[in-house]
Amino acid sequence: MKGKLYRMVSTLRSTTSATDNPGSQSALRKLNEQRIVETLMAGPATQAELSRQTGLSTATVSNIVKVLHDAGVVATEPTTSSGRRALSVRLNSNSAVAVGIDFGRRHLRVVLANLAYEVLAEENITLPLGHEADVSISAAVDLLDSLLEDAGVRRADIVGVGAGIPGPIDHRTGTVAQGAILPEWVGFHLLAHLEERLGLPVFVDNDANLGALSEVTWGPHSGVENLVFVKIGSGIGAGLILNGLLFYGQVGVTGEIGHATIVEHGAVCRCGNRGCLETVASTTTMSELLSRGQPEPLTPDEIVRRALAGHPAVLRVIDDAGLAVGRALGNVANLINPEVIVIGGPLADLGEILLEPIRRGLLRHAVPLIGETTSVTMSALGARAEVLGAAALVFQNADIAHR
Repeated sequence: MKGKLYRMVSTLRSTTSATDNPGSQSALRKLNEQRIVETLMAGPATQAELSRQTGLSTATVSNIVKVLHDAGVVATEPTTSSGRRALSVRLNSNSAVAVGIDFGRRHLRVVLANLAYEVLAEENITLPLGHEADVSISAAVDLLDSLLEDAGVRRADIVGVGAGIPGPIDHRTGTVAQGAILPEWVGFHLLAHLEERLGLPVFVDNDANLGALSEVTWGPHSGVENLVFVKIGSGIGAGLILNGLLFYGQVGVTGEIGHATIVEHGAVCRCGNRGCLETVASTTTMSELLSRGQPEPLTPDEIVRRALAGHPAVLRVIDDAGLAVGRALGNVANLINPEVIVIGGPLADLGEILLEPIRRGLLRHAVPLIGETTSVTMSALGARAEVLGAAALVFQNADIAHR
């Protein structure tokens, strides 16, 4: 998308350290500044053009441009427009840099991105299974320092850090809630610890929410008002965009479709219930089914490789999993009627091999009109979706002009 302002202002409540009350003067000022920045992502414009394109008054545009100029976010120069003197404004893209961090079950990915939604540097490493939060944060700090040096980015240009984890975050306390794929992190206050270690504004969220955010900022779905992003991995979770906004519910725990009951009296899930979608369709379950008699459990990459090679057992397991996911999504679609469902996670390279049974399951369990009009597609962002969403989270919430 690269340039669309995602309509989310201060919706993260206790999960962010820099939250304004929606509707407050500071929130309105921040939103207006974001409108100007968004418009300038398409190229330089005069103040009069900015006023016409944003709907803001010329006086408001002039004041915001001055603030952004003083902060180094924009540059200005005299020009003429329709024979009259005017002021041309252009974006200094690298004047504000966002850090995105994606903590996974067995990986850590860090990215640096600028205001033009361009990746300046990126790196990922493997983490040990069962990694402790403090150890993972130390690794993230080291990786960030290395990226800053390699990319020649000043720490002073960082406007904030976005971080995601594979699990719910209780917005009342800002702590990792029960049900996370990282059980060692339950009760951990990621925001506070990251801010203490980095000395920067930090914004945190669930990785599926960040995947949804990336699809409407970095991805091809900028005009979509109602979208579901589903991450199929060791766990299965969904991020919901409803009426153009990330949906958080009462305490911030939403989209937990991995714990929808699919099989009555099925296998016991880590949540304590039986027959949850995760016990049928997660990559962990797929690996367990396909690794019998194998010296080592199959990794998601190996599952993808064997499926693309036409291995019958792998294709059957994926087909069963896709049907189960489609069934769960049929219930979601019946409830919220999304325009698009985007599938992400480590199986994204499967393409139609996974999408076809998901669509079949959706059509079987959704109201016909809903099933027929809901698009199901694979994420074009692949394994980067969550970390790019984390960077976008910063630009949606950080006070760029007053850092």
